[in-house]
Amino acid sequence: MCGIVGMIGTQPVAPLLVDALKRLEYRGYDSAGVATLSNGQLDRRRAEGKLANLENQLLLSPLEGEIGIGHTRWATHGAPTQNNAHPHFCDGIAVVHNGIIENFSEIRDQLKARGADFSTETDTEVVAHLLASLVKNGMTPPEAMRATLNLIRGAYALAVMFRSEPDRIFCARNGPPLAVGHGSGEMFVGSDAIALSPFTDEITYLEDGDWAVVTHDGLEITNSEGAAVERPRSRAATTHAQVDKGNHKHFMEKEIYEQPEVISHTLAHYIDFSAATIRNVPAGMDFERIHSLKIAACGTAYFAGMIGKTWFERYARLPVEIDVASEFRYREMPLSENEAALVVSQSGETADTLASLRYCHDHGLKIGSIVNVRESTIARESDVVFPTLAGPEIGVASTKALSCQLAVFAALAIAAARARGTLATDEEQILIRALSEAPRIAGEVLNEIEPQMVELSREIARHTHVLYLGRGTNFTLAMEGALKLKEISYIHAEGYAAGELKHGPIALIDEHMPVIVIAPNDRYFEKTMSNMQEVAARGGRIIFITDRSGAAACDLPTLQTIILPDVHEMIAPLIFLLPVQLLAYHTAVFMGTDVDQPRNLAKSVTVE
Repeated sequence: MCGIVGMIGTQPVAPLLVDALKRLEYRGYDSAGVATLSNGQLDRRRAEGKLANLENQLLLSPLEGEIGIGHTRWATHGAPTQNNAHPHFCDGIAVVHNGIIENFSEIRDQLKARGADFSTETDTEVVAHLLASLVKNGMTPPEAMRATLNLIRGAYALAVMFRSEPDRIFCARNGPPLAVGHGSGEMFVGSDAIALSPFTDEITYLEDGDWAVVTHDGLEITNSEGAAVERPRSRAATTHAQVDKGNHKHFMEKEIYEQPEVISHTLAHYIDFSAATIRNVPAGMDFERIHSLKIAACGTAYFAGMIGKTWFERYARLPVEIDVASEFRYREMPLSENEAALVVSQSGETADTLASLRYCHDHGLKIGSIVNVRESTIARESDVVFPTLAGPEIGVASTKALSCQLAVFAALAIAAARARGTLATDEEQILIRALSEAPRIAGEVLNEIEPQMVELSREIARHTHVLYLGRGTNFTLAMEGALKLKEISYIHAEGYAAGELKHGPIALIDEHMPVIVIAPNDRYFEKTMSNMQEVAARGGRIIFITDRSGAAACDLPTLQTIILPDVHEMIAPLIFLLPVQLLAYHTAVFMGTDVDQPRNLAKSVTVE
């Protein structure tokens, strides 16, 4: 999605900034811009559409300056116009930003009350105005940067230039990645290493909460607690940066931690957060007229479809039938033209899912696909494509692709509810506001619970069988958690609906059986507590994944309790998914298995 670059060089940087932005085009964008600082003056060029339009502007009106920042924008707040394109200026300050400033409306209102005049529809502009206001009140640029980061909420990567600081770029990270490249008397900033690959392969990755001052000679990093820190340099795999692990041990770990960013990207494609409305839902899928929906998928994508089914039926009152794709077409189910089909695949090449698509096509159904690869066979053969924006997923065990599939399903369920008249406007806006908070909460949860999951993985690794329980969407997460543990640690695990416990699986419970119960304090909570009582009575070793209010309401003994924030039930699957992913990952690491390429498995299953 959005891309950031910045350079402090020894020659005019504008053409180099554009070249770096070209290397970020794979992220997707709808406008672009660059700004430079020369002879004490900031200047910029911005253009709607592709980078060729920006290049044409620079040919007609070149930019001088040996320090500059650039940006490719994917519109979230405000239309993809030249005026909304980055960099944004205010009183000698230039800003580029990836992510979403969640409290931009509140800050904008406060600044307007003090006389600020906003010229764009973006959330990013508040950062420029806030910095300018603080400097005007006597703060130095570093003080203003620190104060601004304490005031804004959300996911962001920022690069900032001050007219009064002609040889420094300020940058910060909270969620979206940001890398600093080291040269000889030159320094570079980029969303990832591939943008910087023509200039350097020595990279320092900022960590969440870091902000840095970049100069010709290096960088100074301050962490979220205000302490000066050093981050390690690494040599970037610049030839194929899309498969670079960064500072992570495995691709799976990297992809787990990319989820806040890619969820944000995917939601931004389907939701206009400034207007709190759904967008970019193609007209080819007429939710108002279809009588029912068929969903086919495999593996983890199937679990995404199960949660999607819950949302469609609850919010849009649209009946949904789902099956694993390898069974779907062989059932020879009766289909009619007043139905529609949704197929889900990360690669867009999954053989069984493609076969199900073609079965539906042969029966005259309108077909939509949720895919991560827009050029794939499934995408090409679908009537409507709903892209996820997860970026390349290298780890065989799917993580961020699932999160993005859930983000698409959430947006589509809201769109279907609106089309069918089953969701009031205020209810729709509540759901959208909840979704807008998901990336930030996901980032916070990943950082907070990892130490617990590392500790717990050592216990799980001692066992050969694990049982997962849940109700509603948490039943689906129980199955996904069991699948992840099986895939990469080779421990046998099963996920069950908690209400089914007494219908068979309870025979497995003894003092040696770990039982992982996923139960936020929702409509199912009391029933799930009853099932936990049954486990506790038989000596089962309960690992309880819940929220704060659920933990307060539970008085049962547990081996360990993982406490997550209280969140709206719409985003609960996106948040409660994270601990089961981390548990599987750290268990596999502890056991020494091949995490990214587990035995007998392939990333894209192209045979039946």
